[in-house]
Amino acid sequence: MSTPILVIGAGVDALVAAHTLARADQSVIVLDAHGADPDAAAVWIPPRIVRDLGLARRGLQVGRTDPWAAAPLPDGGRLELWHDPARSAESIRHVSPRDGEKWPAFCAHMARLARVLEPLYAAPPPDPLADSAGEIAQLAMLGLRVRALGRRGMTDLLRLLPMSVADFLDDWFETDALKGALGAGGVMHLHQGPRSGGTAFALLHHHVGSPIGVFRPARSNVAHVLREMPGIEIRSGAHVERIRVRAGRATGVVLASGEEIPAAHVVSSLGPRRTLLELVEPGWLDPETIRAVRAIRARGVVAQMTLTLDRAPQPGTLVVAPSLEYLERAYDDAKHRRVSSHPYVEARAAGAQRVDVHVQYAPYSLADGEWDDARRAALGRRVEELLLPHLGAMVVERTVRSPRDLEAAHGWPEGQAHHAELALDQLAWMRPTPALARYRTPIDGLVLCGPAMHPGAGVAGAAGANAARVISRR
Repeated sequence: MSTPILVIGAGVDALVAAHTLARADQSVIVLDAHGADPDAAAVWIPPRIVRDLGLARRGLQVGRTDPWAAAPLPDGGRLELWHDPARSAESIRHVSPRDGEKWPAFCAHMARLARVLEPLYAAPPPDPLADSAGEIAQLAMLGLRVRALGRRGMTDLLRLLPMSVADFLDDWFETDALKGALGAGGVMHLHQGPRSGGTAFALLHHHVGSPIGVFRPARSNVAHVLREMPGIEIRSGAHVERIRVRAGRATGVVLASGEEIPAAHVVSSLGPRRTLLELVEPGWLDPETIRAVRAIRARGVVAQMTLTLDRAPQPGTLVVAPSLEYLERAYDDAKHRRVSSHPYVEARAAGAQRVDVHVQYAPYSLADGEWDDARRAALGRRVEELLLPHLGAMVVERTVRSPRDLEAAHGWPEGQAHHAELALDQLAWMRPTPALARYRTPIDGLVLCGPAMHPGAGVAGAAGANAARVISRR
């Protein structure tokens, strides 16, 4: 029997990597300590992955609820954003006729720019300093796609990249509720506020793969489908304690149980810091690599809640982000390592009587103590106060998970679901560092495939597929 490829982790990227390698006739074992990331339910799955792995015929379901966002208004009622741009425009027009008229143009503008990014996300990032024909061709294709936007489109894209989402939305709209709901998409999972540079790009990034006029990802059962597919072995409860390295090459892993498993390659979907600084035996990395990996920003600022209600919630996502100023003040607390007194909240119907809640900003490290039961309860009460006037139901039970709880339960570094923040200096050929951007590490046979890798942050499976192709081409 051939020596297997070991895949550490069982999130969507890990499972896509495993199945892509299995399709290339490799023996693959997935070492699953935590299970699939719950955050991966809301993602864009590139069509190539759906096609290559035959996910559609295996039961992949992608669900989009309408409205995709509902923002409470100060004088009562809700601003509702729908999959039908015309219906959204009509809802906006009741609040601001001017903004309602501009909505179709805004949607078309964002869709045109997002289409430029789709092919970039489906392949390993181009190396701008490489001199190989393949790299030069990839860079040329990217340049041609940007050029196809025309002079105005190129200007729009280059202007958007460094902008804050607040400045970008202020250029388009006047309605606070609309700008707050959209601006929240530009700071989701980021230790930044809407007035921070680069957050306009984050809004565009999360629009990639979505229908025109929709700025939140769909939910899917992709993790379940991938786990049920044949062709790979999944070992549940397999906690990797160490990656074995001999003569500069990864040769296997040691589990917490003491079992040693040899490997032809080791593919890790864990964060780079966890993989390279904790699991790899000391001494195999040079000081510059260690410094760069330690400098990767992965600051968790999100708590998650699950609410059980006494009746079915309304469909869709309720967004409590009344304005850009509200979001910026919520971030101000996080800058000083405090839990926001007025957090940005998204509550999404997730079952007959269940609501999943995203709570931001709730820092991983606090200036005045630790995350204990009292602090979790206080955050839970505050979120309920914000939501109850708009839920139309009473809360029967709630569960609050701090960033530290999310790190312990799912292996997210500092509770950061994306493993590395979506910042301009951690994108494409710099994600998560320039030396690691091509998925390979300085240790031969050790490859990274998790959300910290390009394209990261909500593009399901792309990093896994790209990492697997890097191995297959060797």
